[in-house]
Amino acid sequence: MAYTLTHLRDLLDGPFDEIIDVRSPAEFAEDHLPGAINLPVLDDEERARVGTIYKQESAFRARKIGASLVARRAGLNIETHLLEKPGSYRPLVYCWRGGMRSGSFATILKQIGWRAETLEGGYKSFRRAVVKLLYAPAENDPPLAPRLVVLDGNTGTAKTELLHLMAARGGQVLDLEGLAGHRGSLFGALERRQPTQKSFDSAIAMQLVTFDPSQPVVIEAESSRIGQLNLPSVLWAEMRRAPRIRIEAGLAQRGIYLAQAYADIANDRVRLARAIDLLRPYHASDRVVAWHDLAGEGRMEDLARELVAHHYDPKYTRQRLRDTQPELGSVRLSGFDADALAKAAGEVLARAQDCPGALNPP
Repeated sequence: MAYTLTHLRDLLDGPFDEIIDVRSPAEFAEDHLPGAINLPVLDDEERARVGTIYKQESAFRARKIGASLVARRAGLNIETHLLEKPGSYRPLVYCWRGGMRSGSFATILKQIGWRAETLEGGYKSFRRAVVKLLYAPAENDPPLAPRLVVLDGNTGTAKTELLHLMAARGGQVLDLEGLAGHRGSLFGALERRQPTQKSFDSAIAMQLVTFDPSQPVVIEAESSRIGQLNLPSVLWAEMRRAPRIRIEAGLAQRGIYLAQAYADIANDRVRLARAIDLLRPYHASDRVVAWHDLAGEGRMEDLARELVAHHYDPKYTRQRLRDTQPELGSVRLSGFDADALAKAAGEVLARAQDCPGALNPP
């Protein structure tokens, strides 16, 4: 009997020792169930080959060749990964729709004596649950985070670092930039690639279902897009309604902090020049040239202050004129040393507790 996923949290509290994704490596890379391992029964080339035979020759021939390939890879997976598993081993096996690939592999595992089960509907059932939560909730579904609080502040106020410090203190935080693999600005690209949109959605959904709805969830103020990824529409709508706590710090301090925080791009002059050029549509040519000159001279603190004063601060000011969210106050950074940041993180958590909930109804 297949295992039915009734709620995303079932994947965290389920009775299984391991979740096995038997889809091809490319399918797994696009997105997969949290914590799953990839033991493909068909690789990318084999899957394409069987699919071509199915469409162009016959379904019967495709099933025969597919069964032969699956049997070979199933044996290899058992030898390389499962051989030392005890008799009590209970895996959950899934493929795209919960069909032949997962069913065939689970049957072999059950014949050995393991308590293997397949996931009803396969990966598609998981994806449907994610989409329902983040994009298409029912009218009577509760908010994603009933006590959502947005951490606001101009560029260079260490908002992401404060989130991490709050999490270390046991606070509930959702680090969207960390999940997106991007720092959220034209200069925010990291060397590692961003995840796919589906993978980003899944990571957000699985973190949200772990939160205690009676406690506040702190999230950094973002635009609706982080790098190449879009924020899920329901989460974005709730962020637009949620109360805010603003972090404040002086321009000189922020310049020093940003030069350090973005040292990776500051040390890569080609990446830095490319990022500065992206600002040309928004600023006069002589100002952009001046920024290039500062970069070329290695004056990163001066460059950071110039970018903040003439691009980012005015941008944030314009945005706030359109905002209607209530504010829970502000926290002033006395510095960027460990003690000052720890103190600010504690103040933000204390202020977040003032969020009464029900400020962001679905």
